[in-house]
Formats: sequence, structure tokens, C-alpha cells
Amino acid sequence: MNLLYNSDTFSVVHLQMPDTAQPRERADLPLLQREGFEIVDKRSGKEIYLEGQMAQKFELQLRAWEAHSPTQEEVETILDGYTVLAQNPVHLH
Repeated sequence: MNLLYNSDTFSVVHLQMPDTAQPRERADLPLLQREGFEIVDKRSGKEIYLEGQMAQKFELQLRAWEAHSPTQEEVETILDGYTVLAQNPVHLH
């Protein structure tokens, strides 16, 4: 799990498939089935998990950001576009 972005408004985490050749610290936890990105809208307390084609599209956006170093406002404008899809309430573990 890699934290890619964190502000007062949004948090973006890249969840990657574990290396199954390495021993697991917590065997009681389920393995991640698909790699993806979790975007948390801190204002609403909801999150969305992007996987498959949506994750690939988001990854292209990340590469574009790497190429031209956007402002925080530009990043948050793009992330705000995903909030209409966010339906899952965030639960603390």
C-alpha cells in the first residue's frame, strides 16, 4: 500500500498485489484480488476503489501529473470528479 496523495480534502492510496513468494505477516487477512487505487473524499467520508480499466485510466492521469507537476488545485479538481462515484462510507479499522 502506497500513499500517493494526502490533503485536508482527499487521500489517494495505491493498493498493490502482494508478492506471494514472501511470507505474510498476517495470514488471517485476505489477499488483495486486484490491484487498484482508493480515493477517499474526506469531506463526505466516502471512498471509491478504482480497479481494472478505471485504475488504468487513473494511472495515466498520475503519469500526466508526474510529467507536468500540477498544482494542488488541479489535482483536487480531477479527484473531485471521482467523488460522484464514491458510495462507500469510510470505516476505520
